Amino acid sequence: MVEGARRLPMAPYHGGMLLLVDLDGVVYRGPEPVPGIAGVLAERVAGGDTVLYCTNNSSRHRSEYVQHLEELGAPVRPDWIFTSARATALELAASEPPTRVVMVLGARGLVRELRDAGLRTVPPTPRGLAADPDAVVVGIDRRLTYQRLAVAMQAIREGARFIATNRDPVYPTADGLVPGAGSMVAALETAARRPPDLVVGKPGPTLFEAAARSVGRDPADAVVVGDGALTDIAAANRVGARSVLMLTGVTSRAEAESLPPERRPTLIATDAAELRSALAGLEAEQAAR
Repeated sequence: MVEGARRLPMAPYHGGMLLLVDLDGVVYRGPEPVPGIAGVLAERVAGGDTVLYCTNNSSRHRSEYVQHLEELGAPVRPDWIFTSARATALELAASEPPTRVVMVLGARGLVRELRDAGLRTVPPTPRGLAADPDAVVVGIDRRLTYQRLAVAMQAIREGARFIATNRDPVYPTADGLVPGAGSMVAALETAARRPPDLVVGKPGPTLFEAAARSVGRDPADAVVVGDGALTDIAAANRVGARSVLMLTGVTSRAEAESLPPERRPTLIATDAAELRSALAGLEAEQAAR
């Protein structure tokens, strides 16, 4: 959490497993669904589980994910979507002393999430700097210019908190990899000559903590379903959660099995059928405790 932050009130716990599910590489790959995953998640929700979708992407507002997931047939509501942008907004909205003004070096989706949380946002311009921002929040910024970077650096060097939505160095697109939010964070870190005060996204714990807290759960009680050993599974291990590594995205079985025991997933699944079996086994294990 941001230093001095207070925890947001937790919603009541209604039982069932808590599933923290990554999106790209698990539920879909680009515009295409991963076969059968939406159906497995629908079954789990119908059986009483809670599904929260957790992604490092900071550029899109959660409403955009709702539309896409509905088109794929996955169970979804707006409050089930936890992007690094939304988690960042919730953390700053709960900070003590209160955050008054946030300078945003990032996309419109990040700005919208911050405003939804009741925060005033300003761009990285001389006028934005004159508003004396309390924090500079950094996400992927496709409008990045030297001036935007220079103003954000100045705000940080004048005392604003430095908040990174995530450190992903690259971002996959249909045309290949492009610089991700982590590239902007690294540039600003070099220029400001200090690291971020908080990194929200995976593999850090903050994204999973914010998601679990929203439904009154401890993240250690969750089951993380993800395709990234170095992001999803690493974050699961950080919060003490069980995990299922899906081999439908960026990590191979050989890569997972080469990890030290303390960094490995609880289980590995190659497809929707194996995910269904893995979750059933974890549910039975939980019930037997």
